[in-house]
Amino acid sequence: MTTPWPPRSTARRPLAPRVAVPREPVDPARIGRRVVRRRAKGMDACAVAAALEEARFDARQDSRHEHLADDDRGRAELAEWERIDQLLADAAPNAAYDPGADDVVQEELADDAAAAAAREAELRELGTLEQTEPREGDEAVRDELTRRARSYVQTDIDGRLAHALAAHLGHYRDPAARAAAAGLLPPPVLAHASLLAELAPLTPGADVGQLAFAARLAAAAPEAAGDLAAYLARARSERGRRAYGGVHNPHW
Repeated sequence: MTTPWPPRSTARRPLAPRVAVPREPVDPARIGRRVVRRRAKGMDACAVAAALEEARFDARQDSRHEHLADDDRGRAELAEWERIDQLLADAAPNAAYDPGADDVVQEELADDAAAAAAREAELRELGTLEQTEPREGDEAVRDELTRRARSYVQTDIDGRLAHALAAHLGHYRDPAARAAAAGLLPPPVLAHASLLAELAPLTPGADVGQLAFAARLAAAAPEAAGDLAAYLARARSERGRRAYGGVHNPHW
C-alpha cells in the first residue's frame, strides 16, 4: 500500500533544481572514420592503397582474437579506407584525398551541425523549464510537453514536478493543489515525490544528484517506492514519538 499524498505538512528545504544535459553517445565507428580521414588527407591513390592493405592485414589478425572480432571501430576504419580507395580510383590521375571535397564527409558535418543546434535549443528549453515554478495547469499540459520531447526531457519534466511537489514549490504551496496532484500526475511521479519528501529531512544538505536513485526507483517500481516512503514516514514518526515520550530505544 503506497503512502497517500500529500504527506503531513512540515517545513521542507527546497531541493536544488537540475538540468538534464543531453550527451552525444560515443560512436566507435564514427571515431574510426574520422581517424582514417585525418590520416588519408593529402594521400594519393598509391598511399591509400598501401594503407588499405595494412588495414586488411590488421582485420585478419583481429579476427583471430575473440575479444577483437566484434570491433566496430576496426570494421569502420577498414570500410572507410576502402571507400577512399575507390574515391581516388575514380578521380583524376595524381589526385590527393581532400576531406573538404568529399561529399560524404561534408554531408556528415552538416548533419552534425544540425544535431548540435538541436541539442543547444533543447538545453535552452530545459534551462527555462528549471527557472520556473509549477503553476496551476502544469499537470494538464505535461502529456503534450512530453509527447513532443525526447525521453530525457520527459524525465526532466517529471523530476521537476516531483521535486516541486515534495518541496511545496509554486502552486504546490497550496495543500489543495498537492491533494489534487494525486489525480493529475502518474504514479511514478507521485511515488518519486513521496520518497523525496521523506528523504529530504534525513539529508538536508543533499543535492538532487545525490537523490537521483529516488527517481530511478520510482520509475522502475512506483509501488515499492511508495512503500519505502511510507516506511520512512512511520519510522520518523515513531522515532519522534519515542523521543517526545522520553523513551530510549537503542535501535534508534
